[in-house]
Amino acid sequence: MKLLLKDSKSDFITLSNSIFGKSFNKKLIHQVLLSYISVGKIGTKSQKSRSEVSGSGRKPWKQKGTGRARVGSIRSPIWRSGGVTFACKYKNNFKKINKKMYKGSIKSIFSELIRHNKLIVFKKFIIDYPKTKLFVKKINFIISNKILLILDRFDKNIFLSSRNLKKVLVIEDRFINPLILLSYDFIITTSNTLKKIEKSLNDK
Repeated sequence: MKLLLKDSKSDFITLSNSIFGKSFNKKLIHQVLLSYISVGKIGTKSQKSRSEVSGSGRKPWKQKGTGRARVGSIRSPIWRSGGVTFACKYKNNFKKINKKMYKGSIKSIFSELIRHNKLIVFKKFIIDYPKTKLFVKKINFIISNKILLILDRFDKNIFLSSRNLKKVLVIEDRFINPLILLSYDFIITTSNTLKKIEKSLNDK
């Protein structure tokens, strides 16, 4: 598979069909997204039920003859300092997925981006000095869309030039994940970065 570089009229980047030529596996991506999102949904709230509250299990007074309501324990939920009736408990919603599934979802997403011409590859993406106007000029052909720029290393000029643009996010390749790839209309990267991603997705 070959992709024409955006900043060149004749240079191409050659990509592996086994990585960037996958069909869009909607079920797999949905499963991976659920797993990824579930990490942030681990319930840490916990309350004590009547069996966990400290206090005696002895009956406070006898069942009959006192004129008071019958009580079996001072740890009853209707008593002050008693247990909670339907106590909230720690709940782990994490859904495990293996490495092969995770890589498979990334491959599927990148392949779909290429099919819809939403992956734009530059030979080099350079901003000479931190100026938003220079950055906008570089991406003015898609500036009205949400744009994710993936680089192989941190570039201070690019970061400072783009941080005022609400629809633009700049990240390093090590921070990509299925959720962030699907959250943007266009993905911009460089040939070196894409080759690095290709190497990391290789199953060999």
